[in-house]
Amino acid sequence: MENYTITITPSHQYHFQVIQYPHHASGGCQYKIFQDTNYIASLEPDGRDFLHVCNNPGNVDIEILHLLAEQIQAKHPMTSYLNGFENN
Repeated sequence: MENYTITITPSHQYHFQVIQYPHHASGGCQYKIFQDTNYIASLEPDGRDFLHVCNNPGNVDIEILHLLAEQIQAKHPMTSYLNGFENN
């Protein structure tokens, strides 16, 4: 489990815990997002390996989830979208 903090302003921060699962083990959602041990959302890569919201049972603001997805992608870059560039 990895910890991420999304900072909007110094006094407005969100703290998340993220677990990465193999695609086949979680039924499609590769990243499960927790806040204070509660499952709140999940993310999955699209065909170009960009993360998008798979489930949002915690009703987290979509912009916050997009910022979290950007942080996860920066820490765990997915490169299958580069294959298209290499084959040209």
